[in-house]
Amino acid sequence: MALSPLNQRRWRNFRRNGRAYWSLIIFTVLFGLSLFAEFLANDKPILINYRGEYFTPIFKIYPETAFGGDFQTEAIYRDPEVRCLIASGGQEECFDDPDGVLEKIEAGTYAAEGFERGWAIWPLIPYSYNTSVDRPGAAPLPPNSQNWLGTDDTKRDVLARVIYGFRLSILFTLFVTGVASLIGIFAGAIQGYFGGWLDLIFQRIIEIWSATPSLYVIIIMFAILGRSFWLLVALMILFSWTGLVGVVRAEFLRARNLEYVRAAKALGVGNKTIMFRHMLPNAMVATLTFMPFIVTGTIGGLASLDFLGFGLPSSAPSLGELTLQAKQNLQAPWLAFTAFFTFAIMLSLLVFIFEGVRDAFDPRKTFS
Repeated sequence: MALSPLNQRRWRNFRRNGRAYWSLIIFTVLFGLSLFAEFLANDKPILINYRGEYFTPIFKIYPETAFGGDFQTEAIYRDPEVRCLIASGGQEECFDDPDGVLEKIEAGTYAAEGFERGWAIWPLIPYSYNTSVDRPGAAPLPPNSQNWLGTDDTKRDVLARVIYGFRLSILFTLFVTGVASLIGIFAGAIQGYFGGWLDLIFQRIIEIWSATPSLYVIIIMFAILGRSFWLLVALMILFSWTGLVGVVRAEFLRARNLEYVRAAKALGVGNKTIMFRHMLPNAMVATLTFMPFIVTGTIGGLASLDFLGFGLPSSAPSLGELTLQAKQNLQAPWLAFTAFFTFAIMLSLLVFIFEGVRDAFDPRKTFS
């Protein structure tokens, strides 16, 4: 679908803002890669060939018996015995000496009756966010060729947790910000356009609601209902939607007495059309000015709750929990550096992008 001339001008302005444009490209690449985190960091192979048959453990659970093992439970693909069974086509020698058989297969010296060598394609990082790393030494372990960013204090790969945590933080932020912004813009538009007693009553409600200590409410609700992702999303939306009400209300209060609004009313144009087709686009510049603060505030709020232990469930990959580990393990500086640079890069890219969007919507801003 072709863009309107107005949106084409906005896109040109955005592209001419080099910092915002390249931030969008970098962020899109990073976020796009994180959407396929299971293919980048996982303790399960992407694809397995066993006796001529193909298996996709990332999408489906297979029991160990599917590869010639003894157990009906899900196969542990990092177990030497399972790896040997896959590579050897299910030879019984794997039950006695899996490491020896694997060494012979890799050296090309293994031979057995009915042997049909299998193979497995592993992700670039052979660990998921909750996989315990098999490395000698006391955790947290420093970076090496096996764990590029080291491990945390429970021997989980830090890079894998960063990839999954980055995806979770962005998806959480986009959802909370999107829904809260829609509610806030709608409420501010209603208040500013109609004014009067409706505006007065709404303002008092918002003042009371904004004074509610959101952190305490979230902690109390988690203590009663337990921690969950969607409960945290709902609570964050409840306390975030007021952020845009004031600025949208002010823009509608200013615009409702302008000539084009009066002319539209005189022509019989409906209130809905006037509000959201004619007045709202003029209020978008001021609205987008506050959007970076809402986005960064949501990310910071999630990280703060995770840091305090009242955020996402403990089983979830969390950047805030990584920050807490950095505080508790000062002898492992790689944890602090990883947390700092992850938040710094993520927040900087988002702020630059929204600044570019804000300037692109502003008719007074042009870029050479």
